[in-house]
Parts: sequence; C-alpha cells; structure tokens
Amino acid sequence: MLIGWIVLLVAANCIFAATPTISAVGSKLFTSDGDQFYIKGIAYQLISTDPLIDTDQCKRDAQQMKDLGANSIRVYHVDPAGDHKGCMDAFADAGIYLFVDLDDFPTQIQPDTPAWNQTQLAAFSAVMDEFQKYDNTALFFVGNEVLTTAEVSNAAPYVKAAVRDMKAYRDSKKYRKIPIGYSAADVPGLRPMLQNYLACGDNDAERAEFYSLNVYEWCGDSGYDGSGYSELQKNASGYNIPIFVSETGCRVSRPRLFTDQAAILGPEMSGTWSGAIVYEWIQEANDYGLIIYGTMVDPQVSTDALDGYPRSGTPSTISPDYENLKSQWATLSPTGVKLSAYLNSAKMTPPACPTSTAGGWIVNGNAALPSIGQTLDTAATASGAATKPTATGSASKATASATGGGTTTGGKEVTGMCVALLGVMLCFMIWL
Repeated sequence: MLIGWIVLLVAANCIFAATPTISAVGSKLFTSDGDQFYIKGIAYQLISTDPLIDTDQCKRDAQQMKDLGANSIRVYHVDPAGDHKGCMDAFADAGIYLFVDLDDFPTQIQPDTPAWNQTQLAAFSAVMDEFQKYDNTALFFVGNEVLTTAEVSNAAPYVKAAVRDMKAYRDSKKYRKIPIGYSAADVPGLRPMLQNYLACGDNDAERAEFYSLNVYEWCGDSGYDGSGYSELQKNASGYNIPIFVSETGCRVSRPRLFTDQAAILGPEMSGTWSGAIVYEWIQEANDYGLIIYGTMVDPQVSTDALDGYPRSGTPSTISPDYENLKSQWATLSPTGVKLSAYLNSAKMTPPACPTSTAGGWIVNGNAALPSIGQTLDTAATASGAATKPTATGSASKATASATGGGTTTGGKEVTGMCVALLGVMLCFMIWL
C-alpha cells in the first residue's frame, strides 16, 4: 500500500511539476505535450525598465488576461538582474507564456550604423541566462523593427549574426532550445526578402528559428484581401520556420473589432501562421490599451504615471475593445496537427537567399555574416563585402558571460525523468 501511494505521489509531481515548454519544429510551434501551439498574445510593457518584477501586479494582470483568453505576453525590455520568479509563476499559473526581447535601448541593433559586438552579446546573454530557467519562457527576439526601409537592409546581416551567436551561446550552455528569432516591421519594400534572408542558407546554425511581423493593416471590419493579409499568406506559404504576427491592432477605425484574428487563427492562415500578439495591454497616450488602472492623474504629482496614465493597480477593461477581442478569441481554437503526425509528414526546405536589386533590397543573401566586432562598410557593394573588421574585431564566438548561469533542465527532461522513475516504482511493486 505504501509503495502504491509513493507511485501516486510521483505521478502527481510529474503532472504538476512543470509547465509544458514550447519548441519550434519545422514551420510550427509545439508544446512538450505534442500539441501545436497557437499564440493569443498581448504586448505587456507597463514601465520602460521591467514589468516582471512586481509580483502583486503580475498576479492581478495574469488573472485578467486569463479572463480575456490570452495565453502569451510579449515584453520588450527587462532587467536581467531583477527577481522575476513571482511574476513568471503568476503567469504560468494562468497558462500564459513569455515572449521576451533580448535587447534594450542601449544594446539594440541600429539600422543606420549597425553593429554586433561583445557588449551586445553579453547583454543579450544576461537576459537569456535569467529567463531560460522558466518553463513558460516561449521564445527570444534578437530585435524589433531594426529595418524599416529597404535602404537600410544592409543591417540585416547583423540581425542574423545575433541569431547565430545567441543560438551558439544557448547551446554551449546546454539550455533548453528556446527558439530565437526576429520581430520585423511589415514594410512592403522588404517583403519577402527579409523573411527569406533570415531563414535561408545551408548552415542551420545561422538560420533564425522563427520570424514575426508587426502588422497594422487590417483596420476596422476590413477583409482578408483588402487588408493585404492574403499577400502575407502568399509570401509565407511553404515557409520553413514558424511565422506569426508579433504586433497587431490597428486603431484607425474605432472601436477596434479585431476581426483579423479570425483570419490568422482560422482556416485562411492557421495552417501557416502560429497566431498573433495584440498591441497592447495598458492604456497610454497612444490609445492602444485594453485596460486602464483607474483614472488619469497629474504626472507631475504621481511620477510613476507616465503621460498621466497609472502604471499599476486593479485593471479595468476598456469597452468595447476588450470585449471585442475576448469574443473573437472565444470562438477561435485551432487544433493544428499533433507533433507525432507532423514529424512523419513535414519536409521543410529553406527558401532561396535573396539577391540585391536596384533601388531595393541591397544585401547579397549568400555573403558571409559579420563576426563580433565588425561594423558596416558604407562603401561596400552588394557583391558580398558588406562589412569590415574594426581594430577590435574578432572571430565570431559566443562565449559565456561572467554572470552566465548553468544548465537548466527543461520540461521535456523533467517528463523523461518522471516516466523513468514511475517505471522503476511500478516494477518494484510487481516484484513485491
């Protein structure tokens, strides 16, 4: 009898010990349970430094997001030295995953003077060290809207170099393979060259593991064709890595109806796209918010209330936008495909690397990526000599930072250990 109870306790721990982790397989996202994962996300940046250190606020917001139907948040800026356990646990308890940017204002890749150096690598690594230990960390962005015109497309190799080196760093630390990719501005002059560039090439170590777009073209009760979403779907058809919308929520026409969610999560796009993140949670002067924390105040009196909008408190929903999004998500539950079935059928091929075009994309997609410490040679042509080393330039090697953490066991490994332990216990019961 005692052994039987021990087996039950081990089983309970296996069931409740860890949140299913997210991984990128082929062109889709899957949970460690083998289910395809679709994003119903919210952009969440209450303050400019780090919204994931106030546990009480996170608990309030997580419960409200659960009511909304969200399963993910995107956070753009964090402090890797902060204590994030309370907030990450609060969101995990609500079934919410974190999509987090590795860069910050001082370390982001600049479009006009792009660089990828040891300082940036160390800063990116510190964020990864901190958040890789949470099972509900879904993925990492190396940049957000670095390229906004075709004229600065020569910054793309630096984005791809950051992907390469952060993948190398992650693997050298034996962290869980949390997907690493990029969030792009939806610029017609960069379609589909940028998305193909980040996913192309024979060297898997250099390819992004997902691609996402900030899309604001579906306004009001637009449509699949009129909004340009049909063109996005056309460009993504057959894409070899997961693709999703990392920002959406046009406010040109009010109220916001969020009818684009039915396209992204419905039959038109869900076979290719992995969902969407809506901009944004908190109401600010830009008027994209879904909730507000009480009434506006004088920012001269309450210094934590930027533009007069409080940054903490009990969330109050903004009608009818909140209800409109909630009702959209409530009717959309794509099931996708099981991982086991997908592995037996999927054969994804990287796209051809784009070539330079006059007056447009200016990067030779097959050229070598810059190494750490290289800077842009503005006199370079599209022949491939896109960068030149500085005096401190060095070969690209993702080394551990001084504060780098050790190996963390992910959800799959926990599951494996549990299965093995249960097997041993059951065999022992039979022997008895």
